[in-house]
Amino acid sequence: MSRYQNYIGGEWVDAASGDTFVSVNPVNTTEVLGEFAKSDETDVTAAVEAAAKAFPEWRSTPAPVRGQIFFKAVQKLEERADEFTTELARESGKTLAEARGEVNRSIAAMRILAGESTRLCGQTIPSQTPGVFAYTTLEPVGVVALIAPWNFPLGIAAWKITPALIAGNTAVFKPASNTPLISVMFIQLLEECGLPKGVLNMITGPGGPAGRVLSTHPQVKALSFTGSTEVGTALGKIVCERGARMQAEMGGKNPFVILADADLDLAVDHIIFGGFGECGQRCTATSRVIVERSVAEALTDKLVSKAKQITVGNPLDAETTMGAVVDVGQVKTFEHYVAIGKQEGAKLLLGGNRLTEGEYANGYFVEPTIFTDVTPEMTIAQEEIFGPVVSIMVVDSFEQALEWSNHVPFGLSSTIYTNDLRKAQAYIDGIEAGVTHVNLPSTYSESQFPFGGIKQTSLGPREQGKSAIEFYVELKTVYMKA
Repeated sequence: MSRYQNYIGGEWVDAASGDTFVSVNPVNTTEVLGEFAKSDETDVTAAVEAAAKAFPEWRSTPAPVRGQIFFKAVQKLEERADEFTTELARESGKTLAEARGEVNRSIAAMRILAGESTRLCGQTIPSQTPGVFAYTTLEPVGVVALIAPWNFPLGIAAWKITPALIAGNTAVFKPASNTPLISVMFIQLLEECGLPKGVLNMITGPGGPAGRVLSTHPQVKALSFTGSTEVGTALGKIVCERGARMQAEMGGKNPFVILADADLDLAVDHIIFGGFGECGQRCTATSRVIVERSVAEALTDKLVSKAKQITVGNPLDAETTMGAVVDVGQVKTFEHYVAIGKQEGAKLLLGGNRLTEGEYANGYFVEPTIFTDVTPEMTIAQEEIFGPVVSIMVVDSFEQALEWSNHVPFGLSSTIYTNDLRKAQAYIDGIEAGVTHVNLPSTYSESQFPFGGIKQTSLGPREQGKSAIEFYVELKTVYMKA
Protein backbone atom coordinates (compact mmCIF):
# COMPACT_ATOMS: atom_id res chain seq x y z
CA MET A 1 0.00 0.00 0.00
CA SER A 2 1.39 3.37 -1.04
CA ARG A 3 1.74 6.08 1.57
CA TYR A 4 1.19 9.74 0.72
CA GLN A 5 2.16 12.86 2.68
CA ASN A 6 1.18 16.48 3.11
CA TYR A 7 2.88 19.08 0.93
CA ILE A 8 4.07 21.98 3.09
CA GLY A 9 6.72 24.54 2.19
CA GLY A 10 7.71 22.58 -0.90
CA GLU A 11 8.37 19.38 1.06
CA TRP A 12 6.40 16.14 1.37
CA VAL A 13 5.95 15.53 5.09
CA ASP A 14 3.96 13.29 7.43
CA ALA A 15 1.30 14.68 9.70
CA ALA A 16 2.88 16.02 12.91
CA SER A 17 0.98 13.39 14.89
CA GLY A 18 2.04 10.58 12.57
CA ASP A 19 -1.60 9.60 12.17
CA THR A 20 -2.92 8.35 8.83
CA PHE A 21 -6.15 7.31 7.15
CA VAL A 22 -6.91 5.20 4.09
CA SER A 23 -8.84 5.81 0.89
CA VAL A 24 -10.68 2.87 -0.66
CA ASN A 25 -12.18 2.11 -4.05
CA PRO A 26 -15.96 2.69 -3.76
CA VAL A 27 -16.52 -0.09 -6.30
CA ASN A 28 -14.59 -2.60 -4.20
CA THR A 29 -13.95 -1.45 -0.66
CA THR A 30 -11.44 -4.24 -0.07
CA GLU A 31 -9.08 -2.38 -2.41
CA VAL A 32 -7.15 0.29 -0.51
CA LEU A 33 -5.90 3.03 -2.82
CA GLY A 34 -3.46 4.55 -0.38
CA GLU A 35 -2.60 5.71 3.12
CA PHE A 36 -2.70 9.47 3.69
CA ALA A 37 -1.58 11.99 6.32
CA LYS A 38 -4.32 12.63 8.87
CA SER A 39 -3.69 16.30 9.55
CA ASP A 40 -4.67 18.27 12.64
CA GLU A 41 -4.49 21.95 13.58
CA THR A 42 -0.69 21.81 13.86
CA ASP A 43 -0.29 20.74 10.23
CA VAL A 44 -2.80 23.26 8.92
CA THR A 45 -1.09 26.08 10.80
CA ALA A 46 2.28 25.03 9.38
CA ALA A 47 0.80 25.14 5.88
CA VAL A 48 -0.56 28.66 6.44
CA GLU A 49 2.79 29.84 7.75
CA ALA A 50 4.60 28.34 4.76
CA ALA A 51 2.22 30.12 2.39
CA ALA A 52 2.71 33.42 4.23
CA LYS A 53 6.48 33.07 3.99
CA ALA A 54 6.34 32.44 0.25
CA PHE A 55 3.92 35.26 -0.52
CA PRO A 56 6.26 38.28 -0.93
CA GLU A 57 8.45 36.63 -3.57
CA TRP A 58 5.53 35.04 -5.44
CA ARG A 59 3.65 38.35 -5.44
CA SER A 60 6.65 40.06 -7.06
CA THR A 61 6.92 37.37 -9.75
CA PRO A 62 5.51 38.79 -13.01
CA ALA A 63 2.06 37.44 -13.71
CA PRO A 64 2.97 36.07 -17.17
CA VAL A 65 5.78 34.10 -15.54
CA ARG A 66 3.28 32.67 -13.05
CA GLY A 67 1.06 31.77 -15.96
CA GLN A 68 3.78 29.79 -17.73
CA ILE A 69 3.80 27.26 -14.90
CA PHE A 70 0.14 26.53 -15.52
CA PHE A 71 0.56 26.34 -19.29
CA LYS A 72 3.19 23.65 -18.60
CA ALA A 73 0.73 21.93 -16.28
CA VAL A 74 -1.90 21.90 -19.04
CA GLN A 75 0.54 20.18 -21.35
CA LYS A 76 1.54 17.60 -18.73
CA LEU A 77 -2.07 16.86 -17.84
CA GLU A 78 -2.88 16.33 -21.51
CA GLU A 79 0.05 13.91 -21.77
CA ARG A 80 -1.07 11.99 -18.67
CA ALA A 81 -4.81 12.21 -19.30
CA ASP A 82 -5.29 8.43 -19.45
CA GLU A 83 -3.52 7.93 -16.11
CA PHE A 84 -5.54 10.65 -14.40
CA THR A 85 -8.77 9.34 -15.93
CA THR A 86 -8.22 5.82 -14.60
CA GLU A 87 -7.25 6.91 -11.10
CA LEU A 88 -10.16 9.34 -10.95
CA ALA A 89 -12.59 6.57 -11.88
CA ARG A 90 -11.08 4.20 -9.30
CA GLU A 91 -11.22 6.73 -6.48
CA SER A 92 -14.55 8.43 -7.15
CA GLY A 93 -16.69 5.70 -8.70
CA LYS A 94 -17.22 7.69 -11.91
CA THR A 95 -17.38 5.84 -15.21
CA LEU A 96 -14.35 6.14 -17.48
CA ALA A 97 -16.30 8.46 -19.77
CA GLU A 98 -17.28 10.70 -16.86
CA ALA A 99 -13.73 10.73 -15.48
CA ARG A 100 -12.35 11.59 -18.90
CA GLY A 101 -14.85 14.42 -19.10
CA GLU A 102 -13.60 15.82 -15.80
CA VAL A 103 -9.98 15.61 -16.91
CA ASN A 104 -10.82 17.41 -20.16
CA ARG A 105 -12.79 20.03 -18.25
CA SER A 106 -9.82 20.57 -15.93
CA ILE A 107 -7.49 21.07 -18.90
CA ALA A 108 -9.85 23.57 -20.49
CA ALA A 109 -10.31 25.54 -17.28
CA MET A 110 -6.58 25.71 -16.58
CA ARG A 111 -5.80 26.83 -20.13
CA ILE A 112 -8.39 29.62 -19.98
CA LEU A 113 -7.39 30.77 -16.50
CA ALA A 114 -3.66 30.63 -17.25
CA GLY A 115 -4.35 33.03 -20.10
CA GLU A 116 -5.58 35.57 -17.58
CA SER A 117 -1.96 35.95 -16.42
CA THR A 118 -1.42 38.32 -19.36
CA ARG A 119 -4.65 40.20 -18.72
CA LEU A 120 -4.34 41.12 -15.02
CA CYS A 121 -4.86 44.76 -15.82
CA GLY A 122 -6.80 47.65 -14.37
CA GLN A 123 -8.08 50.73 -16.17
CA THR A 124 -6.73 54.09 -17.15
CA ILE A 125 -9.52 56.60 -16.45
CA PRO A 126 -9.47 60.31 -17.38
CA SER A 127 -9.10 62.64 -14.41
CA GLN A 128 -11.11 65.86 -14.05
CA THR A 129 -8.02 67.68 -12.77
CA PRO A 130 -5.34 68.90 -15.22
CA GLY A 131 -2.00 67.14 -14.82
CA VAL A 132 -3.40 64.18 -12.85
CA PHE A 133 -2.84 60.69 -14.23
CA ALA A 134 -5.29 58.19 -12.72
CA TYR A 135 -5.54 54.44 -13.08
CA THR A 136 -6.42 51.21 -11.24
CA THR A 137 -4.37 48.08 -10.57
CA LEU A 138 -5.16 44.56 -9.41
CA GLU A 139 -3.19 43.14 -6.49
CA PRO A 140 -3.26 39.76 -4.73
CA VAL A 141 -5.02 39.52 -1.37
CA GLY A 142 -2.37 37.33 0.32
CA VAL A 143 -2.72 33.80 1.67
CA VAL A 144 -5.90 32.07 0.52
CA ALA A 145 -7.52 28.81 1.63
CA LEU A 146 -9.08 26.47 -0.92
CA ILE A 147 -11.41 23.67 0.20
CA ALA A 148 -12.57 21.27 -2.52
CA PRO A 149 -15.24 18.52 -2.52
CA TRP A 150 -15.09 14.89 -3.60
CA ASN A 151 -17.51 14.95 -6.54
CA PHE A 152 -15.16 16.86 -8.89
CA PRO A 153 -11.86 16.54 -7.04
CA LEU A 154 -9.63 17.35 -10.02
CA GLY A 155 -11.83 19.88 -11.80
CA ILE A 156 -12.64 22.03 -8.79
CA ALA A 157 -9.04 21.89 -7.57
CA ALA A 158 -7.94 23.16 -10.99
CA TRP A 159 -10.40 26.03 -11.15
CA LYS A 160 -9.65 27.16 -7.58
CA ILE A 161 -5.86 26.78 -7.52
CA THR A 162 -5.18 28.27 -10.95
CA PRO A 163 -6.82 31.71 -10.54
CA ALA A 164 -5.66 32.00 -6.93
CA LEU A 165 -2.01 31.54 -7.88
CA ILE A 166 -2.20 33.36 -11.22
CA ALA A 167 -3.37 36.44 -9.29
CA GLY A 168 -0.25 36.31 -7.13
CA ASN A 169 -1.64 34.75 -3.96
CA THR A 170 -0.18 31.79 -2.12
CA ALA A 171 -2.50 29.03 -1.00
CA VAL A 172 -3.38 26.21 1.36
CA PHE A 173 -5.38 23.51 -0.42
CA LYS A 174 -7.59 21.06 1.48
CA PRO A 175 -8.96 18.22 -0.70
CA ALA A 176 -11.84 15.99 0.34
CA SER A 177 -10.91 12.99 2.45
CA ASN A 178 -12.85 10.70 0.09
CA THR A 179 -10.68 11.57 -2.90
CA PRO A 180 -7.17 12.50 -1.74
CA LEU A 181 -5.19 10.45 -4.29
CA ILE A 182 -6.16 12.43 -7.38
CA SER A 183 -5.38 15.61 -5.41
CA VAL A 184 -1.90 14.38 -4.50
CA MET A 185 -1.30 13.53 -8.17
CA PHE A 186 -2.34 17.04 -9.21
CA ILE A 187 -0.05 18.72 -6.66
CA GLN A 188 2.83 16.48 -7.80
CA LEU A 189 2.17 17.55 -11.39
CA LEU A 190 2.27 21.25 -10.46
CA GLU A 191 5.47 20.68 -8.48
CA GLU A 192 7.06 19.10 -11.57
CA CYS A 193 6.16 22.23 -13.54
CA GLY A 194 8.36 24.41 -11.33
CA LEU A 195 5.99 25.83 -8.74
CA PRO A 196 8.21 27.51 -6.10
CA LYS A 197 8.29 26.15 -2.57
CA GLY A 198 5.53 27.33 -0.27
CA VAL A 199 3.38 28.87 -3.00
CA LEU A 200 0.93 25.97 -2.86
CA ASN A 201 0.53 23.80 0.22
CA MET A 202 -1.74 20.78 0.66
CA ILE A 203 -2.98 19.12 3.82
CA THR A 204 -5.13 15.97 3.85
CA GLY A 205 -7.41 14.60 6.54
CA PRO A 206 -10.66 15.49 8.30
CA GLY A 207 -12.44 18.73 7.55
CA GLY A 208 -12.94 19.86 11.14
CA PRO A 209 -9.36 20.82 12.06
CA ALA A 210 -8.74 22.35 8.64
CA GLY A 211 -11.93 24.39 8.75
CA ARG A 212 -11.24 25.70 12.23
CA VAL A 213 -7.74 26.95 11.36
CA LEU A 214 -8.42 28.19 7.83
CA SER A 215 -11.53 30.13 8.82
CA THR A 216 -9.95 31.82 11.85
CA HIS A 217 -6.23 32.25 11.08
CA PRO A 218 -5.46 35.99 10.71
CA GLN A 219 -3.04 35.37 7.85
CA VAL A 220 -5.74 33.71 5.72
CA LYS A 221 -7.27 36.62 3.83
CA ALA A 222 -9.79 34.66 1.73
CA LEU A 223 -11.43 31.24 1.78
CA SER A 224 -12.99 29.51 -1.24
CA PHE A 225 -15.19 26.54 -0.37
CA THR A 226 -17.27 24.05 -2.36
CA GLY A 227 -19.48 21.66 -0.41
CA SER A 228 -22.62 21.50 1.67
CA THR A 229 -24.75 24.54 2.43
CA GLU A 230 -24.55 23.85 6.16
CA VAL A 231 -20.75 23.85 6.28
CA GLY A 232 -20.32 26.68 3.79
CA THR A 233 -22.71 28.96 5.65
CA ALA A 234 -21.02 28.26 8.98
CA LEU A 235 -17.56 28.94 7.56
CA GLY A 236 -18.83 32.11 5.87
CA LYS A 237 -20.05 33.58 9.15
CA ILE A 238 -16.69 33.03 10.83
CA VAL A 239 -14.62 34.30 7.91
CA CYS A 240 -16.71 37.41 7.27
CA GLU A 241 -16.93 38.35 10.95
CA ARG A 242 -13.16 38.80 11.04
CA GLY A 243 -13.16 40.85 7.83
CA ALA A 244 -11.76 38.24 5.44
CA ARG A 245 -13.31 37.21 2.13
CA MET A 246 -15.58 34.21 1.60
CA GLN A 247 -16.58 32.41 -1.57
CA ALA A 248 -18.83 29.35 -1.39
CA GLU A 249 -20.53 27.12 -3.94
CA MET A 250 -23.04 24.94 -2.12
CA GLY A 251 -26.33 23.15 -2.77
CA GLY A 252 -28.66 22.91 -5.73
CA LYS A 253 -32.17 21.60 -6.41
CA ASN A 254 -32.31 22.09 -10.13
CA PRO A 255 -35.57 22.18 -12.12
CA PHE A 256 -35.94 20.61 -15.55
CA VAL A 257 -39.10 22.07 -17.13
CA ILE A 258 -40.80 20.32 -20.07
CA LEU A 259 -43.58 22.15 -21.89
CA ALA A 260 -46.17 20.47 -24.08
CA ASP A 261 -44.42 21.42 -27.33
CA ALA A 262 -41.01 20.03 -26.28
CA ASP A 263 -39.04 17.29 -28.01
CA LEU A 264 -39.71 14.54 -25.46
CA ASP A 265 -37.02 12.18 -26.73
CA LEU A 266 -34.39 14.90 -26.42
CA ALA A 267 -35.67 15.80 -22.97
CA VAL A 268 -35.54 12.19 -21.79
CA ASP A 269 -31.97 11.73 -23.04
CA HIS A 270 -30.93 14.85 -21.13
CA ILE A 271 -32.76 13.83 -17.95
CA ILE A 272 -30.88 10.53 -18.02
CA PHE A 273 -27.60 12.38 -18.49
CA GLY A 274 -28.31 15.09 -15.92
CA GLY A 275 -30.10 13.01 -13.31
CA PHE A 276 -28.18 9.74 -13.34
CA GLY A 277 -24.80 10.74 -14.78
CA GLU A 278 -22.11 10.53 -12.09
CA CYS A 279 -24.80 8.93 -9.91
CA GLY A 280 -26.50 12.32 -9.57
CA GLN A 281 -23.58 13.55 -7.46
CA ARG A 282 -23.35 16.98 -9.08
CA CYS A 283 -24.57 20.29 -7.74
CA THR A 284 -26.10 20.92 -11.17
CA ALA A 285 -27.76 17.49 -11.39
CA THR A 286 -31.32 17.23 -12.69
CA SER A 287 -33.42 16.73 -9.58
CA ARG A 288 -36.95 17.92 -10.34
CA VAL A 289 -38.62 17.20 -13.68
CA ILE A 290 -41.54 19.66 -13.97
CA VAL A 291 -43.72 18.62 -16.87
CA GLU A 292 -46.99 19.90 -18.33
CA ARG A 293 -49.88 17.53 -17.72
CA SER A 294 -50.75 16.91 -21.38
CA VAL A 295 -47.40 15.20 -22.00
CA ALA A 296 -46.64 13.94 -18.50
CA GLU A 297 -47.72 10.33 -19.09
CA ALA A 298 -45.78 10.03 -22.35
CA LEU A 299 -42.71 11.64 -20.79
CA THR A 300 -42.87 9.37 -17.76
CA ASP A 301 -43.17 6.20 -19.86
CA LYS A 302 -40.22 7.19 -22.03
CA LEU A 303 -38.09 8.13 -19.02
CA VAL A 304 -38.74 4.93 -17.08
CA SER A 305 -38.07 2.84 -20.18
CA LYS A 306 -34.79 4.65 -20.84
CA ALA A 307 -33.68 4.49 -17.19
CA LYS A 308 -34.18 0.72 -17.19
CA GLN A 309 -31.44 0.52 -19.81
CA ILE A 310 -28.84 2.04 -17.47
CA THR A 311 -26.11 -0.46 -16.63
CA VAL A 312 -24.83 -0.12 -13.07
CA GLY A 313 -21.40 -1.61 -12.51
CA ASN A 314 -17.64 -1.24 -12.36
CA PRO A 315 -16.71 2.16 -13.83
CA LEU A 316 -13.70 0.61 -15.57
CA ASP A 317 -15.96 -1.67 -17.65
CA ALA A 318 -16.84 -0.20 -21.04
CA GLU A 319 -20.47 -1.30 -20.84
CA THR A 320 -21.09 0.45 -17.49
CA THR A 321 -23.19 3.61 -17.76
CA MET A 322 -23.55 4.35 -14.01
CA GLY A 323 -20.86 3.62 -11.47
CA ALA A 324 -20.83 3.68 -7.68
CA VAL A 325 -21.62 6.46 -5.22
CA VAL A 326 -18.58 7.68 -3.36
CA ASP A 327 -19.00 6.12 0.10
CA VAL A 328 -21.35 4.51 2.60
CA GLY A 329 -22.53 7.92 3.75
CA GLN A 330 -23.93 8.62 0.29
CA VAL A 331 -25.63 5.22 0.29
CA LYS A 332 -27.33 6.06 3.58
CA THR A 333 -28.35 9.47 2.27
CA PHE A 334 -29.89 7.83 -0.79
CA GLU A 335 -31.79 5.32 1.34
CA HIS A 336 -32.94 8.07 3.70
CA TYR A 337 -34.52 10.17 0.95
CA VAL A 338 -36.10 7.17 -0.78
CA ALA A 339 -37.78 6.24 2.50
CA ILE A 340 -38.97 9.82 3.09
CA GLY A 341 -40.32 10.07 -0.45
CA LYS A 342 -42.45 6.97 0.03
CA GLN A 343 -43.59 8.05 3.50
CA GLU A 344 -44.74 11.45 2.22
CA GLY A 345 -46.83 9.95 -0.58
CA ALA A 346 -44.62 10.09 -3.65
CA LYS A 347 -45.00 7.09 -5.96
CA LEU A 348 -41.83 5.07 -6.55
CA LEU A 349 -41.75 4.06 -10.21
CA LEU A 350 -38.24 2.67 -10.49
CA GLY A 351 -35.30 1.69 -8.31
CA GLY A 352 -34.94 2.84 -4.73
CA ASN A 353 -32.63 0.06 -3.57
CA ARG A 354 -29.00 -0.53 -2.75
CA LEU A 355 -27.41 -3.26 -4.88
CA THR A 356 -25.55 -5.81 -2.75
CA GLU A 357 -25.46 -9.12 -4.59
CA GLY A 358 -22.74 -10.62 -6.77
CA GLU A 359 -20.43 -8.03 -8.33
CA TYR A 360 -22.04 -5.35 -6.14
CA ALA A 361 -21.28 -7.05 -2.81
CA ASN A 362 -18.21 -4.99 -1.85
CA GLY A 363 -19.17 -1.66 -3.37
CA TYR A 364 -21.43 1.35 -2.91
CA PHE A 365 -23.97 0.73 -5.66
CA VAL A 366 -27.55 1.99 -5.81
CA GLU A 367 -30.28 1.85 -8.42
CA PRO A 368 -31.35 4.75 -10.65
CA THR A 369 -34.55 5.93 -9.00
CA ILE A 370 -37.65 7.74 -10.26
CA PHE A 371 -40.55 9.13 -8.21
CA THR A 372 -43.80 10.58 -9.52
CA ASP A 373 -46.77 12.31 -7.84
CA VAL A 374 -44.24 14.64 -6.20
CA THR A 375 -45.52 17.98 -4.89
CA PRO A 376 -43.50 21.11 -4.06
CA GLU A 377 -43.67 20.77 -0.28
CA MET A 378 -42.32 17.22 -0.17
CA THR A 379 -38.85 16.76 1.27
CA ILE A 380 -37.52 15.17 -1.91
CA ALA A 381 -38.66 18.27 -3.80
CA GLN A 382 -36.95 20.68 -1.39
CA GLU A 383 -33.69 19.12 -0.18
CA GLU A 384 -30.61 18.23 -2.18
CA ILE A 385 -30.24 14.44 -2.37
CA PHE A 386 -26.93 14.26 -4.28
CA GLY A 387 -27.81 10.84 -5.64
CA PRO A 388 -29.49 9.24 -8.68
CA VAL A 389 -33.04 10.25 -7.74
CA VAL A 390 -35.34 12.11 -10.15
CA SER A 391 -38.73 13.46 -9.04
CA ILE A 392 -41.50 14.03 -11.60
CA MET A 393 -43.84 16.93 -10.82
CA VAL A 394 -46.89 17.57 -13.03
CA VAL A 395 -48.18 21.11 -13.67
CA ASP A 396 -51.07 22.62 -15.61
CA SER A 397 -49.36 25.65 -17.15
CA PHE A 398 -46.10 27.43 -17.89
CA GLU A 399 -46.80 29.87 -15.09
CA GLN A 400 -47.13 27.05 -12.57
CA ALA A 401 -43.94 25.45 -13.87
CA LEU A 402 -42.03 28.69 -13.27
CA GLU A 403 -43.55 29.08 -9.81
CA TRP A 404 -42.61 25.55 -8.81
CA SER A 405 -39.13 25.96 -10.29
CA ASN A 406 -38.47 28.83 -7.88
CA HIS A 407 -40.11 27.17 -4.87
CA VAL A 408 -36.84 25.97 -3.32
CA PRO A 409 -34.14 27.61 -1.17
CA PHE A 410 -31.46 27.04 -3.83
CA GLY A 411 -30.76 28.79 -7.10
CA LEU A 412 -27.95 27.17 -9.06
CA SER A 413 -29.01 25.64 -12.39
CA SER A 414 -32.24 25.29 -14.37
CA THR A 415 -33.43 24.33 -17.83
CA ILE A 416 -36.56 24.51 -19.95
CA TYR A 417 -37.48 22.41 -22.98
CA THR A 418 -39.75 24.18 -25.43
CA ASN A 419 -39.91 25.46 -29.01
CA ASP A 420 -41.78 28.60 -27.92
CA LEU A 421 -39.24 31.42 -27.92
CA ARG A 422 -41.50 33.74 -25.91
CA LYS A 423 -41.93 31.21 -23.11
CA ALA A 424 -38.24 30.37 -23.17
CA GLN A 425 -37.38 34.05 -22.71
CA ALA A 426 -40.01 34.45 -20.00
CA TYR A 427 -38.44 31.53 -18.16
CA ILE A 428 -34.95 33.03 -18.50
CA ASP A 429 -36.27 36.32 -17.12
CA GLY A 430 -38.21 34.75 -14.24
CA ILE A 431 -36.07 31.88 -13.04
CA GLU A 432 -34.13 32.34 -9.81
CA ALA A 433 -30.88 30.66 -10.79
CA GLY A 434 -27.30 31.65 -11.51
CA VAL A 435 -27.15 29.39 -14.57
CA THR A 436 -30.03 28.56 -16.90
CA HIS A 437 -30.52 26.70 -20.17
CA VAL A 438 -32.94 26.21 -23.03
CA ASN A 439 -33.10 22.71 -24.53
CA LEU A 440 -29.81 21.75 -22.86
CA PRO A 441 -29.11 19.62 -19.75
CA SER A 442 -29.05 21.28 -16.34
CA THR A 443 -25.43 20.13 -16.05
CA TYR A 444 -24.19 21.88 -19.21
CA SER A 445 -21.44 24.46 -18.75
CA GLU A 446 -18.30 25.80 -20.42
CA SER A 447 -15.15 26.82 -18.60
CA GLN A 448 -14.89 30.29 -20.11
CA PHE A 449 -18.20 31.37 -18.54
CA PRO A 450 -18.87 32.33 -14.90
CA PHE A 451 -20.34 29.60 -12.71
CA GLY A 452 -22.37 30.03 -9.53
CA GLY A 453 -25.81 30.52 -8.07
CA ILE A 454 -28.05 32.68 -5.92
CA LYS A 455 -30.15 32.26 -2.77
CA GLN A 456 -28.65 29.55 -0.49
CA THR A 457 -26.46 28.21 -3.28
CA SER A 458 -23.58 30.68 -3.34
CA LEU A 459 -21.61 33.28 -1.42
CA GLY A 460 -19.25 35.76 -3.01
CA PRO A 461 -18.07 36.20 -6.61
CA ARG A 462 -18.47 33.56 -9.33
CA GLU A 463 -15.94 30.87 -10.15
CA GLN A 464 -14.53 30.01 -13.59
CA GLY A 465 -13.98 32.21 -16.61
CA LYS A 466 -12.50 35.69 -16.31
CA SER A 467 -14.77 36.33 -13.33
CA ALA A 468 -12.78 33.79 -11.29
CA ILE A 469 -9.99 36.31 -10.81
CA GLU A 470 -12.25 38.81 -9.01
CA PHE A 471 -12.29 36.92 -5.72
CA TYR A 472 -8.51 36.71 -5.54
CA VAL A 473 -7.55 40.35 -6.16
CA GLU A 474 -7.80 43.75 -4.52
CA LEU A 475 -8.55 46.80 -6.68
CA LYS A 476 -6.28 49.77 -6.03
CA THR A 477 -6.99 53.24 -7.42
CA VAL A 478 -3.96 55.48 -8.11
CA TYR A 479 -3.90 59.28 -8.60
CA MET A 480 -0.52 60.67 -9.76
CA LYS A 481 0.64 64.26 -10.31
CA ALA A 482 4.19 65.17 -11.18
